Amino acid sequence: MSVKDAVAKRFRNICNERNIKPNTLANISGITPSTVYSMLDSNRRDISIVTIKKLCDGLEISRGEFFSSPEFENPEQEIV
Repeated sequence: MSVKDAVAKRFRNICNERNIKPNTLANISGITPSTVYSMLDSNRRDISIVTIKKLCDGLEISRGEFFSSPEFENPEQEIV
């Protein structure tokens, strides 16, 4: 699994656990819904650390807590 896919999967899992829709995640994070949908889209490749920070802040979790998840234990090497 790529790092981008792991990030999207982690946000999806958190949202499912909390019963939060992508639009709600965008609103509580202060970003546009299109940014959230773009991040969740498997065809899109880029996500910035600033976006991850805003999403984590909106969910009231630390970046450490976000990345402390099985999805990030063995990410694929990405060659760009």
